[in-house]
Amino acid sequence: DPEQIKDTSSVSRDLGIPGKNCGTIIVKAEELGNCRESVLMQFCGNKLDKKDFFGKSDPFLVFYRSNKDGTFTICHKTEVVKNTLDPVWQAFKIPVRALCNGDYDRAIKIEVYDWDRDGGHDYIGEFSTSYRELSKGHSQFTVWEVLNPKKKKKKKKYQNSGTVSNPSQPTSLHYMSPYHLNAYALALRAVGEIIQDYDSDKLFPALGFGAKLPPDGRISHEFPLNGNPENPYCSGIEGVLEAYYQSLKSVRLYGPTYFSPVINHVARYASLVKDGSEYFILLIISDGVISDMAQTKESIVNASSLPMSIIIVGVGPAEFDEMIELDGDEVRISSRGRFAERDIVQFVPFRDYIDRRGNHILSMARLAKDVLAEIPDQFLQYVRSRGIKPQHSSHSSSSKPPPALVHPVHPLQTQI
Repeated sequence: DPEQIKDTSSVSRDLGIPGKNCGTIIVKAEELGNCRESVLMQFCGNKLDKKDFFGKSDPFLVFYRSNKDGTFTICHKTEVVKNTLDPVWQAFKIPVRALCNGDYDRAIKIEVYDWDRDGGHDYIGEFSTSYRELSKGHSQFTVWEVLNPKKKKKKKKYQNSGTVSNPSQPTSLHYMSPYHLNAYALALRAVGEIIQDYDSDKLFPALGFGAKLPPDGRISHEFPLNGNPENPYCSGIEGVLEAYYQSLKSVRLYGPTYFSPVINHVARYASLVKDGSEYFILLIISDGVISDMAQTKESIVNASSLPMSIIIVGVGPAEFDEMIELDGDEVRISSRGRFAERDIVQFVPFRDYIDRRGNHILSMARLAKDVLAEIPDQFLQYVRSRGIKPQHSSHSSSSKPPPALVHPVHPLQTQI
């Protein structure tokens, strides 16, 4: 009876047949408010608990609207982001009525889970907020601690099971502060200024990976930061920075994170020049999250026979285990039984060269030394293995290196 439900907000009925109880069905109803707003939201996680024995976690979020009787109803689930403790979930649009029925101060509960194939998803933790808090956006930056009540009771030193925030907020490594460069920009400028002098024309093709592109939301792991596929070149490091900032305003960060497409991109160009007249350097700035480790290893093995090197600069607080593995200093990279012809990867954790606040370089000289530590030997290994002799340049009187000696490419990760 609709009138009965309207009067009482909920009605319960026993299910079953005579002599057998088959459970109870509860029907709840609430009059819809007049609010017709929709909101676009996006969230990212940081240092979530590791739940998978052989991997990290496959996190997703579940949103609950609170009811008048104190219970909660699921109103949204995000997609699963595989094998990461620092996920960036896709942006989603949801009616405000679904979140809180127009009551901006009504509690919204958000639970974080680790996805399991068998459906027995592992609970990571939860936090509560309200639409009013969520909608403050850029005017008030909020980071939510993900708390697991059971862990909190058991462990005296328990702090949290990670945090969740908005990618545009200060906890994001991509956050654009009006007062200082973010982690990516600081690393790009510092490392870029070190290697740019090895390029004669200072025109750098700059690629991004891990984003949804306008206008149709196409997912890309290899796109020009300046938005021009025909001419992805940026003038100097400042031009790359400008393209990076503009890109952050137009694309939406998207996980998972694939390295192999940008490595293959540079490898295609390097494969066309094998006479020693050009050598390519790919600079990847990353937070350490990688979702295609096997494919990346294969790409590096394939590229090890080409005139190119890869510098990976790690930003943020991650452990960077995968980046250290890709460096290959201790164990040569291999894929499907094939070993890399030579070591072409140099990994540098950027946090080792900046102050505690992350705003200033402690020693540009030490950073330069470590960034370039392996490049000369990698270059010499390539030309000597091919029997390539030094060529006389017609620009010998110039203080600049020979034209096109090195072509740094600067892919920047826009996830998370």
